[in-house]
Amino acid sequence: MGGNHTQTEFILLGITNSPYAQTPLFIFFLLIYIVTLVGNIGIITLVRVSPSLHTPMYFFLTHFAFIDICYSTVISPRMLADLLSKDKTISFSECMIQFLIFAFFGSVEFHLLAMMAYDRHVAICHPLLYVTIISSRVCWQLVASSYLFAFLSAIIYTWCTFGGSFCGPNRIDHFFCDEVPVLKLVCSDTHSSEMIIFAFATINAVGAIVVILLSYISILHTVLRMCSAQNRARAFHTCASHLTAVSLFFGTAFFMYLQPPSSHRSLDKVASIIYTMVTPMLNPFIYSLRNKEVKRALVKYGRMFFNHWQHKKVLSSRTCTGPVN
Repeated sequence: MGGNHTQTEFILLGITNSPYAQTPLFIFFLLIYIVTLVGNIGIITLVRVSPSLHTPMYFFLTHFAFIDICYSTVISPRMLADLLSKDKTISFSECMIQFLIFAFFGSVEFHLLAMMAYDRHVAICHPLLYVTIISSRVCWQLVASSYLFAFLSAIIYTWCTFGGSFCGPNRIDHFFCDEVPVLKLVCSDTHSSEMIIFAFATINAVGAIVVILLSYISILHTVLRMCSAQNRARAFHTCASHLTAVSLFFGTAFFMYLQPPSSHRSLDKVASIIYTMVTPMLNPFIYSLRNKEVKRALVKYGRMFFNHWQHKKVLSSRTCTGPVN
């Protein structure tokens, strides 16, 4: 992979060249990264400790949170380091590995969003068969297949991006090693590579979109036939979090990758920030603040933790003061 390259390293130009903006941006993006880690680790922990959340829907959500952590971690630490460093070089192999991991987790996220839509479709349209159709075994099979297909796709993306000759400039006009800015540095013809990447990205994105659309068309058809307005509202509320996450992720991903190479412009960095850092930070809030089951579990275990902390504090104060004569 990348056997024809002549460059041994690249220079990441980053988000901005202004030295005055780099420290405020470092603080801003560091806060985003910390919130991302805390929020997604919190979701995973809450689902694991709460028996009421041991359902297929939250099984997929824990994997979604794990992917968000990895997805953000591939990009954020390197970008934060570059904001404070004058040396922004990255070796060819590091650049290639960063892109491979980034493409892998991005592809997995496409498939997980589709699986979560299918899960909601079965739960609302076939509630009596839900446990049979979305069994624990099926959940693991779906997740494993998504990881496998995403890995194969990432290998192809990486080969097409780094398989050419890099004999000219080595300055990547981006804050991480992404397909479009890297391909601009290739000396050989990139048309076939771009077409292969576009084809596989379309298969991943459109395939996931088709599953999501068909699932929600079926959900809408079922919901509109419900007699109770309360049941209709509950069904729509169940899907609202997922639809918000889908809109955020697919909107920015389509803007970046499903347009001709000549159409890419300076807004690409803004779109990249949104789907690599902002969206992973927002997803835990989307799924917790709009979900009654998660909110109940948060309140329950929050109170348990607070009561446990108070109890330990009281015991500690009694131990320090000693017996009263």
